Amino acid sequence: MKDKVALVTGGSRGIGAATALRLAREGADVVVTYREGKEAAGEVVRRIEGFGVRGLAVRADSGDAAEAADSVRQAAEAFGRLDVLVNNAGVGVLGPLEELGLADVDRVLAVNVRGTFLASQAAATVMPAGGRIITIGTCMSQRVPGPGGTLYTMSKSALIGMTKALARELGGRGITANIVHPGPIDTDMNPADGPYAASQSELTAVGRFGTAEEVAAMVAYLAGSQASYVTGAEFSVDGGHAA
Repeated sequence: MKDKVALVTGGSRGIGAATALRLAREGADVVVTYREGKEAAGEVVRRIEGFGVRGLAVRADSGDAAEAADSVRQAAEAFGRLDVLVNNAGVGVLGPLEELGLADVDRVLAVNVRGTFLASQAAATVMPAGGRIITIGTCMSQRVPGPGGTLYTMSKSALIGMTKALARELGGRGITANIVHPGPIDTDMNPADGPYAASQSELTAVGRFGTAEEVAAMVAYLAGSQASYVTGAEFSVDGGHAA
């Protein structure tokens, strides 16, 4: 990915940080966005630059329509181009259906759906042929293991349709669009030693949590030149959660 520029939304921690570092290791200049955690984002940038490429952290709330689109503009202006967009930023609000308020609905849809759409729309205006739009979904859009996930699952399932439509709309320009569905992944938000970890592990075929690096490896493949004939597709990195 030498001479390519990638933008990873929500890239200050977890899957986003692992993805940013993997793309940098592959030779890309990488921009990450963050809403909170400026120091964590700065540390990711320092690690990116340790691979001999350029890194940049941009504060942007993907739930804010203007900021979601503007982060794409800032990335393209800072490094002169944009080749890869990884729509990673997202929020998860889980709980009984009757307890979810309008504020929960608005926030989840604003970040997970509207923000992802607007970033993809903005990226499509600046990407050259060979561009890649990769969106992080969830294993829960493939299999919902129990109650409490209606809002989150709805928001992430919308991204499947968006990805397929983007593939059709942008394919003639040589831009691909794909979606990756992580299963239970060991992150700060959902640690492998957390209170709900055992039950989540039991839902997988391999009986364990995945790592953020395992998800990043799939994203790196889709971002690379070898995936030029792969578009409109869903990829599960879920340990057999949906098997």
